[in-house]
Amino acid sequence: MRYRQVSGVSLSVIGLGTWQFGSIEWAYGKAYASVEARRIVDRAIELGINFFDTAESYGFGRSERILGEAVGGHRDRVVLATKFAPYLPFPGAARNHARESARRLGVDAIDLFQLHFPNPIVPLGYQARELSQLVFGGDIRFAGVSNYSAQAWGEAQAAVDFPLITNQVHFSLMHRRPLRELIPYAVAHEKLIIAYSPLEQGALGGRYSPGSKPRDFRRFRRSFSDRSLLAVRPIVKKLESLARGYHATAAQVALAWTISHQGVVCIPGASSVSQLEFNAGAADIELSADERLDLTALAEASLG
Repeated sequence: MRYRQVSGVSLSVIGLGTWQFGSIEWAYGKAYASVEARRIVDRAIELGINFFDTAESYGFGRSERILGEAVGGHRDRVVLATKFAPYLPFPGAARNHARESARRLGVDAIDLFQLHFPNPIVPLGYQARELSQLVFGGDIRFAGVSNYSAQAWGEAQAAVDFPLITNQVHFSLMHRRPLRELIPYAVAHEKLIIAYSPLEQGALGGRYSPGSKPRDFRRFRRSFSDRSLLAVRPIVKKLESLARGYHATAAQVALAWTISHQGVVCIPGASSVSQLEFNAGAADIELSADERLDLTALAEASLG
């Protein structure tokens, strides 16, 4: 496993996103939470994955609880990240939510506490300053944001005297907007981008087509529309071609493309231990600059 450093913290380039832990939309069933989730977390730690991400909104807190129970005695080997949804960011709300998240995770302090999205009604500086008492009070070790533009990230950072070390955003071959400003901002300011949906929930793996879509909620998402699945086919074929040279899969090369960018780690989910192992294997693939640029150019030509 490879790692990236930010503010003295080492994060595995492949982490584990745990939205599916306890979320009914994935339809994995109760046994997944009680059995498979623990197996996935145990195996992730064995493979050197140390970064685990969740949110209070995932399964209405169930994801945090399941992750905390699965981590168990491995607390000193992991970095736990969660997110606060600032729908009503009243004074002290962030602290209350952080303490509830910590209780569900079974920890004394949260490693990385992130504002899940910017509330457009409340000034960015105010939202960021709400984290101050958490940082300096020891409730959280580090603070970050999620779904912030580069400008919003900079505005929030300017309002506080502690680093907002990460920004968790949608980034994949099908969603390349962070390449324009966010990644350059992160690199210039020694911060990290955390890429969620790096495989577009499976659309980049080559398994699906207009006539064969997932049977869960994903079939209604834009990335699984007939038009998107047809448009992504040239990209998947290129991924498959590169994968043969690396003795890998298309999905692994898609993940490798994401983490080939400086200042980026990613947090794919995993429905099973075997899927987790495939995800972790992407860390061993180091694409050349030409391969990365060729994939980017093909995605621009195919998807716009």
